Amino acid sequence: MKPKKIRLNRAEKNLQLVFSDAEFTLPAEYLRVYSPSAEVRGHGASERVLVSGKMQVSIDALEAAGRYALKINFDDGHDTGIFTWEYLRELAENYATNWEAYLQRLRAAGQGRDPDESVVKLIG
Repeated sequence: MKPKKIRLNRAEKNLQLVFSDAEFTLPAEYLRVYSPSAEVRGHGASERVLVSGKMQVSIDALEAAGRYALKINFDDGHDTGIFTWEYLRELAENYATNWEAYLQRLRAAGQGRDPDESVVKLIG
């Protein structure tokens, strides 16, 4: 299902999607760390790459990818993910669960959202 309206809010660093039955706002950071690109997804579920330090990422541009998807160009140079309408809807509907899972993976890996922050584990 294609959104009826897509709005990029650069100031708020988010993407607003309006479907016929619902409206969603997705942060750029969330879209970046859940990019459908091979760089992030790998080539299978076990190869998923944890992307950290993207708290300040913004969306530079949006491009239509045929009639089925959206190409999102991020200001960190990442521009290889093609977000199908179905995948965007899935990300929107599962935002809370996905985001919490992402934060848990970051904590488990000793990584953070802030690119200027390093987590140091002291062994005592």
